[in-house]
Amino acid sequence: MRRHARSIVGSAVVLFLLFVTLAPLSAQAPPGIPRHHLARGFRNLDATYAYPLRERAVKLFRRAFTGWPPRGKTPAVLANDGAELRANGKVPTVTWIGHSTFLIQLDGLNILTDPHWGDRASPVAFAGPRRLVPPGLRFDELPPIHAVVISHDHYDHLDADTVRRLAREHQPTFFVPLGVGALVKDMGVRDVVELDWWQAKRFRGVEFVCTPAQHSSGRGLYDQNLRLWSSWMIVGAKKRAFFAGDTGYWSGLKEIGQRYPHIDLALLPIGGYSAWDKGHPNHLNPEEAVKLFEELGAKLMVPMHWGTFELNREPFNEPPDRLFAEAVRRGVEDRVAPLSPGETIDW
Repeated sequence: MRRHARSIVGSAVVLFLLFVTLAPLSAQAPPGIPRHHLARGFRNLDATYAYPLRERAVKLFRRAFTGWPPRGKTPAVLANDGAELRANGKVPTVTWIGHSTFLIQLDGLNILTDPHWGDRASPVAFAGPRRLVPPGLRFDELPPIHAVVISHDHYDHLDADTVRRLAREHQPTFFVPLGVGALVKDMGVRDVVELDWWQAKRFRGVEFVCTPAQHSSGRGLYDQNLRLWSSWMIVGAKKRAFFAGDTGYWSGLKEIGQRYPHIDLALLPIGGYSAWDKGHPNHLNPEEAVKLFEELGAKLMVPMHWGTFELNREPFNEPPDRLFAEAVRRGVEDRVAPLSPGETIDW
């Protein structure tokens, strides 16, 4: 506990120093450049968005002395040896591996989202948020992976060891937002498609569309918001899936459903909100997730970004419990499907 507190206090001190010593990231981009671009880096478009380093550092200090709340019972992992997934070539399925990692099967493609099989969401192996729930499918039991979508560069969404192993054993095409291409190439990926918001690329009959999100980026102190963050639309011949990545609520996200109506599957985050009392700028809470689900006009919602890492302050059972309560209140409970790690459903 003392080591944990010292680590958090040290991180908070670094954040305070960063806040005091570094100038704002960049000026606005020149006229004619998309509004989410800066002269150097990127920004969110909600005029009320604020995620100040000072406030984040204060919360880290507080966490050092208040500790973590009781986590509650961790989600049970369902047995899944991957045999049916490896044999499947036609039926659209989705399997929750854990956190924001899904295996999506669509039109003969096997697609991974934000793949993470690591023990920690951290740049180092000896510290950082630990995985408390094992992956729902062992890496060596995956079917051949054809495509990978990455939402942003944070360590709980872009794990270097997992990316290296995918590049070595599966050689998939990676679809990434602007700036992330060089990062994954340094990890050994050969085939990278780097896109800006609303840009699209067709791959083996399936269209991958880079869509907006409200979040941030950075793998260290000096690369904050230099790489873009995004969500993704995956558009098949008859089915459409939306992967939100990591995002806070922003009314502009409803445009995704307007441009791409008839979404069959929406993978939406529901954890990581409790540090902000009035709505986290970077993470949906369960009630906001249901609201966004309805605004997108999607048919089925599967929640993510909960119950995996020692990362969020809310107890493991709180996000799905609040999600289901809100779904019942709005009358959409039959369209919300929380999965256990390892669970596969058709969509």
